[in-house]
Amino acid sequence: MAAKDLYEKDFYQVLGVSPTASQTEIKSAYRLKAKDLHPDKNQGDPAREEKFKAVSEAYDILSDSKKRAEYDEARAMFERGGFRAPTGGGFQGGDFSDLFGGGNPQDIFANLFGGGMRRGPRKGADLQTEATITFKESVFGTTLDLRLNSDGNGPQNISARVPAGVNDGAKIRVKGKGAPGEAGPGDLFIELHVKPHTIFSRKGENLLLTLPVTFAEAALGADLKVPTLAGDDVTVRLAAGTPTGRVLRVKGRGIKKGAVTGDLLITIEVQVPRRLEGKALDAIKTFAKETASDDVRAEFFTKARI
Repeated sequence: MAAKDLYEKDFYQVLGVSPTASQTEIKSAYRLKAKDLHPDKNQGDPAREEKFKAVSEAYDILSDSKKRAEYDEARAMFERGGFRAPTGGGFQGGDFSDLFGGGNPQDIFANLFGGGMRRGPRKGADLQTEATITFKESVFGTTLDLRLNSDGNGPQNISARVPAGVNDGAKIRVKGKGAPGEAGPGDLFIELHVKPHTIFSRKGENLLLTLPVTFAEAALGADLKVPTLAGDDVTVRLAAGTPTGRVLRVKGRGIKKGAVTGDLLITIEVQVPRRLEGKALDAIKTFAKETASDDVRAEFFTKARI
């Protein structure tokens, strides 16, 4: 590809953003366009497939700060020298060595596009897509079965292994599943989105859950069964007088990522009965009478007045 072909590409215009756009704005614009132009949604539409490739190429350059800086510099240099003759009217085309101090402006594009302009065949462009997995799949790993139209020869089935312990927003690479090229295809990058779980969450490699317990269990103590993400139950001992907010730890029942295995952290939440009747109501009244001398807010007021 000639240098002229490269500098005439306005990657900012391709993505529909300003040359001063932030990385967040560039990423957002790419996602919107890639979602609309994705081959899975436009099978049999070569024109939209070419636009998708152009959007991917533009994002590949502008999302990398170093590539973006080199692209901006090279484009500015060509615009200054390539569209008007030097003072004196002696410019007849040809090379730009006089304008660039004897240097070759194509060297800048060589850095951007992986080698010299005529130094041999290039690999195809890398492509990007997105996939959504469940919270459980993110913890234990899974295999994605995708149907993509990434090689221009119609839809193809792609299998990608998601390792255990991945976070929301992680990217995995599938080698050789990008756009075709003279030196072989590029790679496919898959950005993962993890659905929240209704019970479990994570902090690092630890799994978290909040366990509701009754007032009686918290006051008297109890042995309680707790569900795990693996599907079995574990038993934890609740000490008498356990307050809301106390955290119990079950070693080794968190997320296993490489050589590291986290824990299961259980936050206790004492449930207060919404309605009391009969003997239960009488029992609470008796309890209140017997503990009336215990001022649980004494230190609270003392600290407030310091």
